[in-house]
Amino acid sequence: MPPAVAPPAVAPAAVVPAAADATAYIPRFTEQADATTVLPKLPATPETTPKATPEDEPDATQDPDIPKGVKVVPLRPVRTQEGYRSVYSEYTRTTFGTVVRAVSRGTGELLITFGLIVLLFAGYEVWGKSAIVEAHQDELNRQLEQQWAQPGADPTVAPSGPPTPVAKPANGAVIASVHIPKLKKKWAVVQGVTAADIRYAPGHYPDTALPGQIGNFSMAGHRTPAIWWDLDQLKAGDPVVIKTADTWYVYRVIGHEIVLPTAVQVVAPVPNKPGVAPTKALLTMTTCNPKFNNYQRLVVHAELDRTQPVAQGDPAELKG
Repeated sequence: MPPAVAPPAVAPAAVVPAAADATAYIPRFTEQADATTVLPKLPATPETTPKATPEDEPDATQDPDIPKGVKVVPLRPVRTQEGYRSVYSEYTRTTFGTVVRAVSRGTGELLITFGLIVLLFAGYEVWGKSAIVEAHQDELNRQLEQQWAQPGADPTVAPSGPPTPVAKPANGAVIASVHIPKLKKKWAVVQGVTAADIRYAPGHYPDTALPGQIGNFSMAGHRTPAIWWDLDQLKAGDPVVIKTADTWYVYRVIGHEIVLPTAVQVVAPVPNKPGVAPTKALLTMTTCNPKFNNYQRLVVHAELDRTQPVAQGDPAELKG
C-alpha cells in the first residue's frame, strides 16, 4: 500500500470581522515584506528613451543615491569666497521683474494709505467736530442765560415801527438763541459772521436788523452736522423761533433759494431788492451748499408770525 500523501500546507488565515453580514478572509503573510518595492524597468524604446541633455551628464559630485533629474536644495547656507550665501538666494535674486513688482506694490500701498488718511480727515471734519461744537454751544447758552438773568438786561426792540438805534453788540458776543422745532435743535447766536465768529455757532450779520425789528434779521452758519446740516429740510410754514432776553419771536418759513456766494442781496432789508424800504420783519438764514462743499449758498427766508413774552413760558411751536 503506497504511503499516504500529506495534503499541502495552507497558511493559517486571519479572520477579520466585517460590517453587516459580509465576512472576509485575509491570508496571513509568513514573511516580512520588504519596505522597498522594486518595480521592473520597462524595455527602452526609441519613443520612450529621452534625449540626453547637459543636466543628464554624469556629475562627479552627484550623490550616487540621488536619482538623476532630482534637484537638491541645501538646508544650510553655502560658503563662498565672499561669505555665506543663502540657500534661497537663487529664488530671491533681484531681477527687473521683481523690481517692477516691488515698486508697483509699494505705490499701491502708499496710495491706499493716503486715501484712508484723507477719508479719516474728511470724516473728522464733518462728524468729529460735532462734540467740540456742542461743548462750545453749551458754554454759549450758559453765558446767554447768565446775561439775561442780570438786572437791566437790554430787551430787544418791539417789532412794530422802524428799528430804533441801539448799540451794536461786540463781535463774538452772544445775542440770542434760535430754535428750529422740525430739526429738534437750538443754537446760541453770536454777533458777526467772520470765520472766528461762526466757528462754533451761527452768526448775525452786523448790518442787518435785530430779532423782531422791521427789516431782515439775517444769520450765517456752517453746514455741519452740529449746526445747519439739515437746513434744507425746512418747508414753507415751518416755525423758526428766536429767543431774546424778554421776548419769543416766532417766524414762519416762506421759501428758500440757492445762490452764489457773491449774492449778498439775499440779506438786504428786503431780500433781493436792495434799496427798497422794508415794511415787514423778516428772517434769513444762509449756509453752504451742497453738503461737503461751499461753492453755493442755501438761503432760507422766513417772516415774523407772532411774538410772546418770555414770562408767559415757552411758545406752543416749540412743543411741535
